[in-house]
Amino acid sequence: MTERTDYHIGGTPPETPGNDAAAGPWPATTVVGSRQPRIDAYERVSGTAVYPHDVSLPGMLHGAILRCPHAHARVLAVDTAAAEKMPGVAAVITAATPGADIPWYERDGGFASTLFDPHCRHQGEEVAAVAAETPLQAVDAIRAIRVTYEELPFVVDDTAALAPGAPAIHDGGNLIGEPRVRSRGDIAAGFAEAEVVVEGVYRTSCQIHAPMEPHGSVARWDGNRLTVWDSTQGVYDVQERLAAALELPRSSVRVIGPYMGGGFGSKLETGKYTVIATLLARMTARPVKIFLPREDCFTSTGNRPANTMTIKIGAKADGTLTAIEYASSGSGGAYFGDAGTGALPAYLYQVANLHAIDTTVHTNAGKARPMRAPGVPQAAWALEQAMDELAAKLGLDPLELRLRNIPATLQAGPGLPFTSQHLRECLVKGAEAFGWAEAVARPPDEGHLRRGVGLAAGMWFYSGGPPSTVVVKLHADGSANLNMGASDIGCGTKTWAAMIVAEELGVPLEQIQVEHADTATTQYATSSGGSKTVPSDSPAVLAAARSVKHQLIGFAAEQLGVPADDLVYADLALTSRSDPSKTLKVTEIGMLGRRGVVVGTGYREPNPEGSFTAPTCAQFCEVEVDTRTGGLRILRFLGAHDSGRVLNRLTFDNQVFGGMAMGIGLGVTEERVLDRQTGRMVNANLHDYKIPTMLDVAGDHACLPIDEPDHAFNTTGAKGLGEPATIPTAAAVGNAVARALGVRISDAPLTPRRILDALAAQRKEA
Repeated sequence: MTERTDYHIGGTPPETPGNDAAAGPWPATTVVGSRQPRIDAYERVSGTAVYPHDVSLPGMLHGAILRCPHAHARVLAVDTAAAEKMPGVAAVITAATPGADIPWYERDGGFASTLFDPHCRHQGEEVAAVAAETPLQAVDAIRAIRVTYEELPFVVDDTAALAPGAPAIHDGGNLIGEPRVRSRGDIAAGFAEAEVVVEGVYRTSCQIHAPMEPHGSVARWDGNRLTVWDSTQGVYDVQERLAAALELPRSSVRVIGPYMGGGFGSKLETGKYTVIATLLARMTARPVKIFLPREDCFTSTGNRPANTMTIKIGAKADGTLTAIEYASSGSGGAYFGDAGTGALPAYLYQVANLHAIDTTVHTNAGKARPMRAPGVPQAAWALEQAMDELAAKLGLDPLELRLRNIPATLQAGPGLPFTSQHLRECLVKGAEAFGWAEAVARPPDEGHLRRGVGLAAGMWFYSGGPPSTVVVKLHADGSANLNMGASDIGCGTKTWAAMIVAEELGVPLEQIQVEHADTATTQYATSSGGSKTVPSDSPAVLAAARSVKHQLIGFAAEQLGVPADDLVYADLALTSRSDPSKTLKVTEIGMLGRRGVVVGTGYREPNPEGSFTAPTCAQFCEVEVDTRTGGLRILRFLGAHDSGRVLNRLTFDNQVFGGMAMGIGLGVTEERVLDRQTGRMVNANLHDYKIPTMLDVAGDHACLPIDEPDHAFNTTGAKGLGEPATIPTAAAVGNAVARALGVRISDAPLTPRRILDALAAQRKEA
């Protein structure tokens, strides 16, 4: 099995130098693992934090983008004459503008489109853009642009896209690459060995990222140097893409993103809007700000694709799995997104015989992008409900069936051992904390309000790794600076990083200042996505802090006249083991005073060879369904997560609760609706696209960390959490609804209409 490549630049293997200071695991911690509020909490809640959306520069213009209203069309002519004469308009850009013919959307070593491509393959493709004195003037100007389109046949369904005679979205057909196959053993023999078999078809709907801060950028030129404030999950990725698009050295491009209001994967890619802002800024010699309206974020900044998944599972009478056959199809959209889901069925449970195939196709819709565990929550919707069906047919508790099929190794290639794997503890301890045994023993409800409980498990397959570089500076007064390139995408990155420095050096959190996410002033880091920020960057923070400590111990040893290995460092002081009277505060170290600052550099070392790292989880929920209205209430939720060492218990809990909310969206409320007559999205707004609110999530939610440091993986023992928090949520709800109603609903989301239709079909069959 290979790691994902969505989360680091380029195709070369990532690497960073080794560390000078020894970096063994912590024996115990006092700051790390505690509940700490975010070090920038005041700035966030007071409104003083400056997000890219807040940036306002002297002389700044405002940009707006004209987008194609059709699902599939060719631009025949663009008339900008009226727009250019409108009040406040400073520049108009189209495909005909010199310098705007920039290749876009990579494909097979080349490109399949351009910045303003005349061939528009989905609603929302960029056609022209305007820079004006005010946002409203810019919007009025793009409305004045007259575009002549040739409307083309379109297809918005992935099954129809592969049918003979379907409209071709790109030369070569609508299939994106060859279907990906994962296979082992003999699938026919596995089913022949099975004593019980279940099979079914499950569907999930397209889910939109919908971050609180819309996508956008502010661009400013100073001669041939470009500065961009971007709402991004990775400033270095944006720097690389902009430099390539504009044919500049990377040293001439500065990207800044100290705060950003959510991304969930949609901001891992550089947006066209960023390049458009830079071109308009260069044309006008003034800063230009472009932030997309919410409707454009829905149609043009990515999605979690809809998937249709067929699954067949065989087992012996004792519950031992003998075979899994799985097929998934989904839309990558108009431009090479990945709709694959097959990893979870292939690796979550021990099964000798497996055949899983993923098919991804083009449709005339927005491009699929990574979204919080790309592909895995959809697969869990199918796999985990099928496991419950199998348990019922075997007469086993769903919990027991899962416990009998915990994988011993990664079931790929040579069967690599896990650096750590606590799925069993997630299931057992989670069930105990939730009260699973008591809940499943409860008699069924007989009134119109039916309660049920459900569980689902999950595993994540990207563990992070190098490169990452961090610098820690300790000042003569005992305060510290932490410098790192990672973006804080809302998960508390700055806080846990400061907690590591506080743990290692004894500096109070309030005296640690963090600089991050600025390509001109901070160290290199890959984008924050795939739950890789903690496991990739925390070891580099620890190594940098230990480098500082190592130097301080050397200075103090010389000053006190004792061997370095005789000194104990604690609470910003060094004391001799052999002679406790010999002690020295850090601020009393002469060399530190003379130098003014001690600088430590830390690097993320390579992941261990011959093993595999995979966070695991299990989630449990209870629901109440109104059989008269189809209304569904989530009463309580518990997430048990094996993500290695907990760095900050407060943000750990918040990650799990946020992941549950997003999973509830997938399973219960969220659904992109495309008009089959026009191909347009009909609910591209926050009123009709139903993101879960406080009324939709569980009123009683709990987080149970399986706090087992994974020191075989890295020095901090921490694994990822953001992705796992979403993976099993929707499936757990689906299983709870099935237990409550006695009928399985295989299509998500579980809307009142789908629930009532299922109940009506149940009554008809009775």
